[in-house]
Amino acid sequence: MFDTGLATLLDAFAAANELGQAAGIAPQFAVSVVGVRKHVKTAQGLIVPVKDWKDLPRPDIAIVPALSAKTPETLPVALERRDVAAACRLLSDWAQEGALIAAACTATFILAEARLLDGAAATTSWWLAPLFRARYPHVKLDESRMLVETSRVVTAGAALGHLDLALCLIRRSSPALAAVTAKYLVADPRPSQAAFIIPDHLMHSDPIVERFERWARSHLSAGFSLKAAALAVGASERTLARRLRVVLGKSPLSYFQDLRVERATHLLQTTRASVDEIAGEVGYVDGVTLRTLLRRKIGRSARELRLLEA
Repeated sequence: MFDTGLATLLDAFAAANELGQAAGIAPQFAVSVVGVRKHVKTAQGLIVPVKDWKDLPRPDIAIVPALSAKTPETLPVALERRDVAAACRLLSDWAQEGALIAAACTATFILAEARLLDGAAATTSWWLAPLFRARYPHVKLDESRMLVETSRVVTAGAALGHLDLALCLIRRSSPALAAVTAKYLVADPRPSQAAFIIPDHLMHSDPIVERFERWARSHLSAGFSLKAAALAVGASERTLARRLRVVLGKSPLSYFQDLRVERATHLLQTTRASVDEIAGEVGYVDGVTLRTLLRRKIGRSARELRLLEA
C-alpha cells in the first residue's frame, strides 16, 4: 500500500478523536487496521500490525488505502494479486451487509474490481482516468472531482485525497468535528482536481488519441478544426470524437482547449510575456477569454492570480 495513504487516514481520525474529546464534540471513531493476510508490509517496507477481519464485527465504514502501483503497467498487475481478490470479496460482503465503503487514489480501482461502482458516480487519480474508463466502462467517472459521495460508496482523487476522504467521512457524522479537525490540520477544502490535471500526464495508450494530441500541440495557435484533426490522425470525425470520449471523457474541442490552457499556464509561469501575448501564441485573439479559462483552472493559487492581473 501507499504509506502516506494509510498514515493520513489513521492520523486524521486520531486527531478528530482527540480534538472531539477536548471540545466535547461527539462522535468518537473506533478505528481498526484490518488485513486479509496476517502480515502486511507497506510500499516503503514498514510492517503494519493488523487485526484479522474474522475477529471483528462488520464495520460501519470500510476504507481502502491506495495501492503503491502508480502506472498503467504496474497497476493491472497489482489488481491481479490474490490479496486484492480477497479484499474485493470482503468489501462486497460488507457492502451487502450495509457498510459504507470508501477509497482514495488507486484504491478506487479495487472498489471497481469488486463491482461496487457499477452504474454509480465515482472519481479516481486524475492521471489514471483513461485506464479506469477502459477497465470499468459502467462507472460514471468524473476525475475532475476530488470527492464523489453516494449513499453506499465514497471515492476520492489522487494520493493526498486520502485527507479529503477522511474529513468527508468525519463530516458525515459531525460537521463541527470535521471543521475543527480541518483547521488543526490546515486542510483547505478542495472540491476539484481540475486545477492539478496536466493533459500531457494522462496515462493512456490509444494510438488515435496519441496522434490527435501530437496534432493538437502543433496547432494550438492556428485554431481547432475537427475535420483537419480527423484527417491528420487517419480516422473519421465520428471515430475521433468517440475515442476521445471513451479514453479521456472529453470532446476533441474540450481536450484541445485543455492543451491550450496547459501551454498558457506554462508560459505564464516561465516567461515574462503578458497574458495578451500568451493568448496570441495559443490561439486566442486577446487575453480576455484566456484569463477566464486560466482563473477557472488555477483556482486559488495566489501567485498565479497575481500574474494574471499583471
